Amino acid sequence: MAKNKTTETQNSVTDFINAVENDVKRNDAFELLKIMQEITGFEPRMWGSSIIGFGSYHYKYESGHEGDAPLAGFSPRKTAMTVYFYLPEKEREPLLSKLGKHTSSKACIYIKKLADIDIETLKEIILLSLQYTKKLYPSK
Repeated sequence: MAKNKTTETQNSVTDFINAVENDVKRNDAFELLKIMQEITGFEPRMWGSSIIGFGSYHYKYESGHEGDAPLAGFSPRKTAMTVYFYLPEKEREPLLSKLGKHTSSKACIYIKKLADIDIETLKEIILLSLQYTKKLYPSK
């Protein structure tokens, strides 16, 4: 079975964010860092080379594949800030409709800048995702 590529590292979260070239994205990353730390109660850690995660949980699929992942996380990517979340579709869609300017996939929200969205709705998404994930998987 293949080894997971995205694992927790000892790399500096602050150094990673300071290396973000775009001023708005860098400032938004520091703001999102504060928001997620406040909501989760966990210190930020680097996961792989580009994901900032908070807390962790262990998953195991029916296929036998298993590993650890952050309970909450984000990445200030070049095209957009990616916020990782996990919610059932029936809970996810009403919240996303109130979020503001973004795109999304099943487990990611893509935001160009925090000024484009409703921060309180994002906080609610992060909190509900954290609670939902903790119910499904043992957290560390």
